[in-house]
Amino acid sequence: MIRAVDIHKHFGPVEVLKGVSLEVGKGEVVAVIGPSGSGKSTFLRCLIHLETIHRGSIEIEGEPLVTTDGSGACRYVSEASIRRVCGKMGMVFQHFNLFPHLTVLQNIIEAPMTVKGLRRDEVVPKAEALLKKVGLFDKRDSYPSRLSGGQKQRVAIARALAMEPDIMLFDEPTSALDPELTGEVLRTMRGLADEHMTMVVVTHEMGFAREVASRVIFMADGAIVEEQPAREFFASPQHPRTRAFLESML
Repeated sequence: MIRAVDIHKHFGPVEVLKGVSLEVGKGEVVAVIGPSGSGKSTFLRCLIHLETIHRGSIEIEGEPLVTTDGSGACRYVSEASIRRVCGKMGMVFQHFNLFPHLTVLQNIIEAPMTVKGLRRDEVVPKAEALLKKVGLFDKRDSYPSRLSGGQKQRVAIARALAMEPDIMLFDEPTSALDPELTGEVLRTMRGLADEHMTMVVVTHEMGFAREVASRVIFMADGAIVEEQPAREFFASPQHPRTRAFLESML
């Protein structure tokens, strides 16, 4: 579903990603963990073209997004192809990014109508079904300002799902939430995993990574330090940096 090879990214003189490679299979849930500043979120943003890379290649479901030629120059596909390839993915951000002037229902139907050109009567039943899925049907006519952080994040998940992506990317979806609100978002994500949605989740929630992820990636200093199936990762981390990080999280 995702094949990223030798991804390099820098901001000015600072190299943020130093040759990151990752493959994600259909139905896999990959948790990406690591200290702040390790490049986790930047890598996720590169996958969906919110950031451009400086070297490497990315394929989504076998379709190229960007390649590097023999001279070392990065070449992205056409704008139309970028939109099509990135349309296979949905992304949920740390800070929700809901439109404050739209109701919950309007937030969900906006992209399918604007981007896909679907009619309102086609989209509303699907949006209402998604709201039931995330447990917020009763909030369909509320504005974001009337919602808790956990409710906003569940609306953001429903909004991403409304575009019917094959892959979901989550960038620390619970880090802006109070602890008591984190559980309701993680339950929604567990439900998606149970339905075999392909997911890449940048997270600090070790319980979620242990219980839900099929594989865990540990990043530090812009590189993947360790990668194992979730059970083995937590039972017997191999790298000293991984062990030190896990100890700090307990």
